[in-house]
Amino acid sequence: MMLRRAALIGCTITSGNLWSLLGFSAKVPTWPAVKVSSSTAGYSIRYRAMSASANATPVNVIAENEEQVQEFKQLNAVNDRYGGVIVEMSEPMDPAAFASILRASIAQWRRQGKKGVWIKLPIQHVNLVEAAVKEGFWFHHAEPNYLMLAYWIPEGTHTLPANASHRVGVGAFVMNEKREVLVVQENTGRFRGTGVWKFPTGVVNEGEDLCTAVVREVKEETAIDTKFIEVLAFRQSHKSFFEKSDIFFMCLMEPLSFEIQKQESEIEAAQWMPFEEYAAQPFVQTNELSKYIVDICKAKEARKYSGFVPVPTSSPFSDEKNYMYFNYRDLNGQ
Repeated sequence: MMLRRAALIGCTITSGNLWSLLGFSAKVPTWPAVKVSSSTAGYSIRYRAMSASANATPVNVIAENEEQVQEFKQLNAVNDRYGGVIVEMSEPMDPAAFASILRASIAQWRRQGKKGVWIKLPIQHVNLVEAAVKEGFWFHHAEPNYLMLAYWIPEGTHTLPANASHRVGVGAFVMNEKREVLVVQENTGRFRGTGVWKFPTGVVNEGEDLCTAVVREVKEETAIDTKFIEVLAFRQSHKSFFEKSDIFFMCLMEPLSFEIQKQESEIEAAQWMPFEEYAAQPFVQTNELSKYIVDICKAKEARKYSGFVPVPTSSPFSDEKNYMYFNYRDLNGQ
């Protein structure tokens, strides 16, 4: 006996005609009707949730005005540059319905040969997180207003890029004509209450150039205006901040003003200090990194050292302005 496959595209299967097709005439309970149709945007799934009367019998009587119809489409996605898709959830959705549509979408993307799947969930749609995780998604990264989830379709280890791995910090070496350096004592962090005088430091903000960030940090902590000259050196460390790595750039700055006004929220004290007095502090003398910084600053003061200056460049990876930092003096034979 040959069995023919039932064509689902563009047809409706109900409990009534299903049993008729199979040659049965017995009355059976009514089941939800399902309709699957194709569309240019993907597949859409339509179902009718039918409610029966309180005195339902095996032959259910359905009132037309009690019929509830709901339609869902495959998740809207855009292709990324690496064979994957990106979904940005913008409309509220029931978690159960979302899970069903997500499974159907993954199946479709698998047929299309897609690899990575990214779902950007705004914070107002946090109710969908559990459903996505149960389908195999994992947390990639989070920002104040959204959570990014990731999924890998092919078999084997995924090749999706990891979350940002480094925090970027800056420090400022600012010396006036009296050979005094700008130093601060912090009232928070590891140096609080130690009496250690240190150079102004801070963290580069998202989308901020480090040559701009160090000018901002000096201004915030001491009210001193400065001009960025060059990067003297940088240091990389690991397991620094929430298990992230850290890159710290030591920068040479030229002071444009001299009257100090300390930042009340973070700075205990600020002053201009003779360079030799700064370098003679026990902490500086016993800390290898600090000793290197002092030696580099001395060599720069004696004009025996060249750092990296920012040179504006263009890049095929971004339309934004960017800088290349390098030893411009030696490159040009100066």
